[in-house]
Amino acid sequence: MRYLTPSTLDDAFDLLTTHDLAVVAGGTDFFPSRHRHELHTDILDVTRIAGLSGIEFSENRWKIGAATSWTDIARTELPEAFRGLQMAALEVGSLQIQNRGTIAGNLCNASPAADGVPPLLTLDASVELGSARGFREVPLSDFITGVRQTQRISDEIVTAIYLPASPDGAIGHFEKLGARRYLVISITMTAAIIDIDAQGRISDARVAVGAASAVAQRLEDLETELIGQNPETVEISPRHLAPLSPIDDVRGDAEFRLEAVAEQCLRAIKEASQRHG
Repeated sequence: MRYLTPSTLDDAFDLLTTHDLAVVAGGTDFFPSRHRHELHTDILDVTRIAGLSGIEFSENRWKIGAATSWTDIARTELPEAFRGLQMAALEVGSLQIQNRGTIAGNLCNASPAADGVPPLLTLDASVELGSARGFREVPLSDFITGVRQTQRISDEIVTAIYLPASPDGAIGHFEKLGARRYLVISITMTAAIIDIDAQGRISDARVAVGAASAVAQRLEDLETELIGQNPETVEISPRHLAPLSPIDDVRGDAEFRLEAVAEQCLRAIKEASQRHG
């Protein structure tokens, strides 16, 4: 087994074209998933590739490098719309995992309970993939196709996450339910971005839920109905949650998850709204 650490994207692309490699960033998902089995696959570590880390704003959108850690995301000064993403960054495992785990690794692992996905969905994120054949950009809502499944092809690397500029007044929030405070897989989680007009009514709403279906998703019907409402009197009905398909497992049954999501939606909407002052 070889552990390869290219310093440029071109070198990484060449290696992926000619070798069968497992792409790894922080490794916080990859290595535990081996379940003590011996490694037989060569590994390509992308964390030393120049330009693959960091956060910047250009041409009216944000770019988060694929190898940017959750700690860096949490500590960077970002608009209030990113508050939900930064709250989620502080919920990803332990401090050590936040220091090592990367935003692209969280997406490529494609767990239904990946903490970063719901807030990124509310931010209209897209995923940039690169290879020797060139670059392409895919909406995050299309990138994750199922449990542990993505659109990434074997010779590609996720190089960046792009997020368009949000309205100036938009504020994000994130709610996570787990059996304990840290080092826990989410039972349910909900992210929201809310903007309020001069009359105190909701003028923009984005709500996404994770761990309640095979792939985290936006609740588009709820978002539409929230427009014009007073955030203090919002109600969540079963039809708003119809797109979800939670499972029964040791952490909670489907009925409990739906009840939890309804409460999380209310909390996220109200908390984001109240920060408008």
